Amino acid sequence: MSGHSHFSSIKHKKEITDAKRGKIFSKMAKLISVAAREGGGDPNANPKLKLAIEQAKNANMPKDNIDRAVKRGTGELSSEKLEQVTFEAYGPGQTAIIIEGITDNKNRTLGEIKQILSQNNGKLASEGSVKWLFERKGAIIIDPQLQKERLKDKEKLELEAIEAGAEDIYWHAAPEGDEPHQEGDILDIYTKPGELEKVKKNLEEKEVEIDSSSLDWVPKEMIDIKEKETCQKLFEALDENDAVQDIYSNLKI
Repeated sequence: MSGHSHFSSIKHKKEITDAKRGKIFSKMAKLISVAAREGGGDPNANPKLKLAIEQAKNANMPKDNIDRAVKRGTGELSSEKLEQVTFEAYGPGQTAIIIEGITDNKNRTLGEIKQILSQNNGKLASEGSVKWLFERKGAIIIDPQLQKERLKDKEKLELEAIEAGAEDIYWHAAPEGDEPHQEGDILDIYTKPGELEKVKKNLEEKEVEIDSSSLDWVPKEMIDIKEKETCQKLFEALDENDAVQDIYSNLKI
């Protein structure tokens, strides 16, 4: 297994407009509220909430916004009824896609996702027909640019990741629009889902600065197609939808 294509509003976005930031905060608030509703408002006793709050902090979401989202989830503040949704789809070139979202109206969101797919050479797939091509993994992203002394010693960073409990590692190029990087110098570290927090803690003890961590759908195999630009347009259109949280595909970047 090697790296995966993961399109997200949160990850790798160093500079964003105020409008985009507002959309990201709205999506993060939903994620926090759902996590708090499911497992309680104490992040130390609720790993899912702890992870959501960490992601929100990485996106520079204000503490007041985070606190309100938690209180909406626990019922201390009134809020709309939110539910998590997952859609499976095929994109251009028969790319396999998993779309995760949070919505207050599943039928409306389903219609919107269908329309976006239809307009971008994609189609909705039946439940289970795509997901079997992926595995659930913990994912930790390391940007060596944040650790200048480590940038020239990738082998050392790889060894530290393995010692911390990584199941697999993969170098890839920074997404377009990010700060200048050398080719293939973002490190993805994969773990078993239940070991994400432990590996993350082990890396932090080694003074490795973590860019982000999450539970992801990682494809078992990648595919290389000619329609990459068309796929990116589809991912961007899906990401603009207020309900969509994350988009995973088996597209080789």
